[in-house]
Amino acid sequence: MSEDRPSSGPKTWLEKLVQPFAHEPRNRQELLELLRDAQRNEVLDLEALTIIEGAMQVADMQVRDIMIPRSQMITIKASQKPREFLPSLIEEGHSRFPVIGESIDDVLGILLAKDLLPLLLAEGTERFNIKDVLRPATCVPESKRLNVLLKEFRSTHNHMAIVIDEYGGVSGLITIEDVLEQIVGDIEDEHDIDDEDYIKSLPSGDFLVKGLTPIEEFNEHFDTEFSDEEFDTFGGLVMNAFGHLPKRNEIVELDGFRVRILNSDSRRVHLLRVTLIQP
Repeated sequence: MSEDRPSSGPKTWLEKLVQPFAHEPRNRQELLELLRDAQRNEVLDLEALTIIEGAMQVADMQVRDIMIPRSQMITIKASQKPREFLPSLIEEGHSRFPVIGESIDDVLGILLAKDLLPLLLAEGTERFNIKDVLRPATCVPESKRLNVLLKEFRSTHNHMAIVIDEYGGVSGLITIEDVLEQIVGDIEDEHDIDDEDYIKSLPSGDFLVKGLTPIEEFNEHFDTEFSDEEFDTFGGLVMNAFGHLPKRNEIVELDGFRVRILNSDSRRVHLLRVTLIQP
């Protein structure tokens, strides 16, 4: 006669695996609670849980929730010569830029930075016509769901879309990276600093500053006296100044500095662009 193992004894790995899913969740909140229980029981790691939660969140979000607003878009005018817009492209470091006509509501197409490479081999740029290298611009409404937009990005191989308001005007832009970062968190891009650096000088005189820069190090670098009693990092100080978790390209002025968010996710600020405000 076999003896049953006491119910109070240690659980096997299979029981641990099955336990969080012992009953079928009736709604999304119950599903999240089951997943969080699974993480607490070490059935699911924290990174996987974060990605699942991000994917579920994206299904409830619209383009207007994370788009780069119209006022913060970096655009190129079709009438500009390369010598006029190239410095801005180099400084910003992005790979795609909307090209406009007379106004921002007249988007002619998208310029890929790599399509300018032939200019490096040309003897001159006077014959260059930017319209010859433009890619078609994809337009999406502010109300489009992010999960639907992500599917469209994948099927069309587009990485940027112009966001249109109800009157047909441009209200902002959004990239595939913006959507993916809502799911997986920070994605390293052209602006990232080497791991060993917290602060990097730019040719323009601005600075790239990591959100995790200790306030003590920021003070030492800029000869400032920000308090580190309440916050340990410069990113925490900036979030407090905003009063909310800022999105990319939001700007705040902080005791002689203009701070623009370059990279953030739903949990923290990752990278900032700091400009000294001249008195």
